[in-house]
Amino acid sequence: MKAKIGFITVSDRASRGEYKDLGGPAMIAWFERVLSSQWEAVSRVIPDNQAGIEATLKELSDIELCSLIVTTGGTGPAVRDVTPEATEVVCEKILPGFGELMRQASLKFVPTAILSRQTAGIRGKSLIINLPGKPSAIDDCLNAVFPAVPYCVDLIEGAYLEAHDVECKVFRPKH
Repeated sequence: MKAKIGFITVSDRASRGEYKDLGGPAMIAWFERVLSSQWEAVSRVIPDNQAGIEATLKELSDIELCSLIVTTGGTGPAVRDVTPEATEVVCEKILPGFGELMRQASLKFVPTAILSRQTAGIRGKSLIINLPGKPSAIDDCLNAVFPAVPYCVDLIEGAYLEAHDVECKVFRPKH
């Protein structure tokens, strides 16, 4: 089964075409480099609006049947940054370890990482991960958390994800 991975860029300016979306392509490029299993991208660029973010997360999970959904943008402290709130509303389970590890990894590069509010959670058979908006931070955060992602997706009965070992050593317990 070919995995479907959802990519959501949350940005008022990018959704209006005033600003080039850099986050979505950065996420896709990371997965193109790292994944060895077959997959297809389902991409969206949407404004910073909690109802719209919730609706898009539900669409990618419930209708598109994405096993993994990654978002970029809307995780800071600004008034319009509401991606974590939308994620928490649509998820049945929150996985706070993802946000903790991403902030820890980002702090090695920038002291403002403590302002980021990334989180992750599970909706049905979809793992949702909020990433920061800066392409280099997306890379740092995915490098930190992805070793645990395929096993998490296994546990929620999503598609089987495999990575190139030279790019990312995925952990799965030995049976």
